[in-house]
Amino acid sequence: MFKKIKLKKLLMFAPLMTLMFCFNSPQNDDEKMQTIMVSVKNTLSYLHYSPKPINDAYSQDVYDKYFESVDASKRYFLQSDMDEFKKHYTKLDDYLNQGNLVFYKLTIDRLYQRVDEIDKMTQDIFSKPINLEENDELILEPKKRSNPVDAKQQREEWKKYIKYNILQEIETMNSKEEAQKKKKDSVVNNKLPDTIKYAPLSAEKKREKATAEVKDLITDSFRRFKKRKKMDWFTVYMNAYTEVFDPHTNYFSPKNKEEFDMQFTGKVIGIGALIQEKRGYLYLGELTIGAPAWKSKQLTAGDKILKVRSKPNEEPVNVVGMLSDEAVRLIRGEKGTPVTLTVEKKDKTIKEVTMIREEVTIEDTFARSIVVNSKNGKKYGFIYLPSFNVEFEKENGGRNASDDIKAELIKLKKENVEGIILDLRSNGGGSLTEVGDIMGLFMNAGPYVQVKDSRGKIQTLSNKSNEPIWTGPLVVMQNELSASASEILAGAFQDYGRAAVIGSPSSFGKGTVQTFVELNRFLNTNDDFGALKLTIQKFYRVSGESTQRKGVEADLKMKDFFSYAEVGERFDQFALPWDKIETTSYKKLTGLNIPQLQAELDRQLQDNNNYKMLQESAEWKEALDKEETITLNQTKFNELMKMRKAQIEKFKGLEKFNNGLKFTLHTDEAERIKKDEAFAKKTENWRKNLERDFYLEETVDVLSKIK
Repeated sequence: MFKKIKLKKLLMFAPLMTLMFCFNSPQNDDEKMQTIMVSVKNTLSYLHYSPKPINDAYSQDVYDKYFESVDASKRYFLQSDMDEFKKHYTKLDDYLNQGNLVFYKLTIDRLYQRVDEIDKMTQDIFSKPINLEENDELILEPKKRSNPVDAKQQREEWKKYIKYNILQEIETMNSKEEAQKKKKDSVVNNKLPDTIKYAPLSAEKKREKATAEVKDLITDSFRRFKKRKKMDWFTVYMNAYTEVFDPHTNYFSPKNKEEFDMQFTGKVIGIGALIQEKRGYLYLGELTIGAPAWKSKQLTAGDKILKVRSKPNEEPVNVVGMLSDEAVRLIRGEKGTPVTLTVEKKDKTIKEVTMIREEVTIEDTFARSIVVNSKNGKKYGFIYLPSFNVEFEKENGGRNASDDIKAELIKLKKENVEGIILDLRSNGGGSLTEVGDIMGLFMNAGPYVQVKDSRGKIQTLSNKSNEPIWTGPLVVMQNELSASASEILAGAFQDYGRAAVIGSPSSFGKGTVQTFVELNRFLNTNDDFGALKLTIQKFYRVSGESTQRKGVEADLKMKDFFSYAEVGERFDQFALPWDKIETTSYKKLTGLNIPQLQAELDRQLQDNNNYKMLQESAEWKEALDKEETITLNQTKFNELMKMRKAQIEKFKGLEKFNNGLKFTLHTDEAERIKKDEAFAKKTENWRKNLERDFYLEETVDVLSKIK
């Protein structure tokens, strides 16, 4: 949940913030960083919803968080470095109070020193034959790794890492050859003109080519690392301090804030995907509906990004260990130009995906609806809401989620649908006020959320409208990525008994509100010091229960792809706790017979082979993610890849699944696709996805039983 807050509102805290006005304009980077440190500390202490004591225990948490970000894989720092750094274990609180850069500069200077040494070390490794037949293993799980005791052990670890990358490159070549062979065989068998090039390389040639490729990529990664300014790491350092308060409180440098604003407006030239950092790796986050990454149908949230090729005539860049902002700059570029991502899928297969960059606008995240023609002959309305978007400058053509849903409901009513499905799956939230306005489209006036600030003051927000557009049967779909505003709306409908919530056993569990605080507002300077995204409030359902950590428990539960993964607020060490306040006054509607609906759903799922295969696939992929080691013996590695491919073949049937539902576009959209090629492609992809949606089929069946 994100909220804009005006300066005059913050000035209520002015007596507590006098220290923030005492700085003169910094003369250099060191003075600027010192100023930022103290400003961040004061802002955290005085404005955060649940400020932590800045003490030795806090220092220890910050220390651990910092090294998780800087060297999660434990490949760079030696144990002697860590022993030296440990002397500062309980002093980081003092450094924050004082604006002392001693620890930051010590660790970053040492990091650059080690990178320089490792660069030379890896070049020496590549200068000698690399034996892929040794029975080595690479430890994948960072928690199971230890920092190397000396340069000799560090060399051995980097040699293993290099072997792993070479084996992955060879596997990529093998996969490409297999795909080409299948294409060629298909052409020959169907007696079509044979234009498929298929020239398999020998095992030795593949090894040589893969080794050269990995050498180039690693060399280039070190080259780019050394080009980066040391101050770029300062954001990482500051976020170790902020994210120990809670995972949604973050420091944004001016450059990072500009990137955030660009994403917020939606006017970005790129592929339409969030890039997330986790344990030293970059992963695809949420994909923007309609954008190149989403349209590729080859990328999904959770894919590990290995390389980025920014231009066709350039070599791909290895992004492993790279900060997300640098990778994002590689992915973005001029409109209409190609960009290629090499990703590792959840099943550990490697894919290269080429996309054409587009202007990714907010239009791709607006609400959209379609008529669902069910197997029983009845028509239902399906509304997909990707986010609770709101545009404050309406005179500039801005749109709000509630206005869009209202328009979709009016169109669906004209189609005489008998029920509505509101899909909030993977909806990460947005405007708090939009929740009330959307609620008012489905029921009469009433409270929908309680908001508590750091002083314990509770405010109840209510929908004031008594003119609902739709009062018939309603079902809300959720998954583990449904968060924040999605949870408020689903929780309100559930508390009132207005709708049945169906999907993942529980949603994400983000029950907090953030705002941006510009640090230079409180300093005697015109310089830009960046901003702090700060948690300032916590929200609660009308029942008094927080959605924090627990999320919303579905009325009708169906496990999905994310149900076996550690997704959600409850898995974050520093997430704020769950709690409960008094119930607010609200009038419950006639309740749905949830036990009966769940019993009928369970009976259907019990004998559903597709559902069973979905669960088996999700469990298998999660087990792969938790594997702690992998063989570096080429023969064994190849056998392992064959086993995984065989397992993937078992799940290929899921790709061909069709739920048997038929979909009808609205008249205006049917006309638009005749003139708008991009919209036509988006619409076709959307419709195909709906046809492959197992959970939509079950949801339609549940809706048909609600009177």
